[in-house]
Formats: sequence, structure tokens, C-alpha cells
Amino acid sequence: MDEKSEVSKVVGIDQGDVWSHLCELDSAGQLVGRERIRTTRTAYDKRFGGSSSRRLVLEVGPHSPWSSRLLEELGHEVIVANPRRVKLIAQADRKTDRVDAETLARLGRADPALLAPIRHGAESFQRDRALLTVREGLVRSRARLIVQARGLVKSVGERLPASSTPAFPRRVREAGLDGLLPGLSVLLEVVDVLSERIRRLDQDIEHACEQRYPQTRLLRQVPGVGPITALAYVLKVEDPTRFAKSRDAGPFFALVPRERSSGDRRLQLRIPPRGDARVRRLLVQAAQYILGRFGPDSDLRRFGLAAERGGKQAKKRAVVAVARKLAVLLHRLWVTGEVYQPLRHAEPQTL
Repeated sequence: MDEKSEVSKVVGIDQGDVWSHLCELDSAGQLVGRERIRTTRTAYDKRFGGSSSRRLVLEVGPHSPWSSRLLEELGHEVIVANPRRVKLIAQADRKTDRVDAETLARLGRADPALLAPIRHGAESFQRDRALLTVREGLVRSRARLIVQARGLVKSVGERLPASSTPAFPRRVREAGLDGLLPGLSVLLEVVDVLSERIRRLDQDIEHACEQRYPQTRLLRQVPGVGPITALAYVLKVEDPTRFAKSRDAGPFFALVPRERSSGDRRLQLRIPPRGDARVRRLLVQAAQYILGRFGPDSDLRRFGLAAERGGKQAKKRAVVAVARKLAVLLHRLWVTGEVYQPLRHAEPQTL
């Protein structure tokens, strides 16, 4: 076949932990063949290395980051489909790996834009994101253990003292309650270990910001934005030039409410459950600090407080609105290198 016909071929890849099922279509949409290969770098390189360029369609999953990078290096057009857009797979009457692979191929052949394709970042960014992922897991584990401890003690008619999370084991021991139930002292020891590991990861994150991502210094000018939020933001965006305008950062992090409009009726819904949940959550937490008791005076705070009027739902919308403006502001500071002006009384200065 000539080069044009080879490029027009589409291969759907349904990836499993052990096997990947392939379905290949020709330029007319006719089934060319099916096969199964191991989900390993060696098998992918052997199958797709040296062959003419094809459009390869796979779904976001545990193996999509490394496989999409490898397949692109081999010269293929790779589309990593957003699973929320591939509802045809989830709702199919017959759901098998073979059927899923063919569905991906046909969707990719029809119009790739319908799949809302995503692009995995560079491997170096992925490795540094592991710092944030591991820390997040440890924080959640520690919180679950503390909740468990409080529940156990309540069941025997006692209460553990209120305290900050890191100080929890010490406060319980000072109150002489660590021997109240069998196993409680062991639980407190584990909480201590988790707190120590979290502190070490915080140091690693601070080091990464200083040594590998100095641009985070620009973002951390904003009160409420610490090293974790700044690093998570930078690792997700990767290249600030990906946005034509800073305003595009809001939709990128799914901080723009959904809308259902028909005729004269306009209904505003909640923000969509997509995008990077970690960064969105961190931006919302920063917005809550900005609007909270200790948030310093700033344009963001004044905007949010004005938007809070109108009850509980208005306050929730105000937090999301401030988080959206914060995402835009952080991108702007990153691109311009300006000194953050909370109230913009002076002309911006360059660091």
C-alpha cells in the first residue's frame, strides 16, 4: 500500500494489565484484522516499531502514559481518549475487550475531536507527580486512622481531645488515654510514623520546587498558595504557552460551571467532574483560605466576599469563582514574571 493508505489506517487498542486487544480498520472502515499482544514495552515496540504511520486510539488508563509516549516515538499518531466521552463502550450491550477495541477504532476514525483526547505529560513530570500522589495517600490514611481512633473511643463512652492532626498522638498520650483500648497505642504509633513520612515528603516537594521548578516561586507569591499547590499546578500545565490566554486556565481545570440553555432559559449547573481533581481541590482550598478569617485583603478576596452574598449556595459558588480567578492569576504570574500586587495599586514590577 502507498503511504497515504497506511496513514489512514486506524487501530483501536483496549489495554489490560496483561494483554492488549487490537482492532485495525482500513481507510474505508472495513475490518482488517484483530490480534492480541502483551501489554509491555517490548511487545508494543515489536508490533508497531518499523511499521508505517497509523492512527492509534487508546483510552486513558494505567498503561496509557508510557504506551502513548512510546507509540509517538515510533512515529504513529496517538489519540488518548477521554473515558467520559467513550460512553459507547460503557453502555454497550456486548462488552468485551474485542468489542471495546473496535469501538475505539471506529470512534477514532470518525472524528478524533469527539473523544476529547488528552495528552500525557513528559515522563519527568510524571515522576515528580508521584511525590504529590504518595503524600496525598499518606495524608488520607492518617486521617482515616484518626477517625477510627475517635470512633473506637466513643463506643466505650470516652472522647479523645481535640487537636491538630500532627499533634493528635501526643495529645492522646498526655491525656492518658493511649491505653484505653487494646491496639490504640499501636494506632497512635502508626499515625506518628505517617506524620514523619509526610514531613519528609514535604521537604522533597520543597526541594523539587527550588531545584527543578523555580517558576513555582512566582505562584507562591499569592497567599494561600504553598509549595504543594504551586508544584501541582506547574506539573499539570507543564508548558504555560499551551494557553493562548490566561483565561483558558479556568476551563482547563474544570472550574467553569456547566450550562444548559434552551431558548430564553439558562440553567447554570455545578462544575463538571473532570480535569485534574487534585489541582482543582488545591485551588479550591486556596480560595477558601483567601475568603477565610486569615485571608489578607486582596482583589480576589474582595471579589469573593461580594459574590458570597445570597446564602449558602452563593458562598459555594463564590469559592469556585475565586478558585477560577486564582487559576487565571497563577498562569498570568508565571507567564509575565510579575510581582504579585494584591490590590494592584502600583505598576507591576518584574522579578
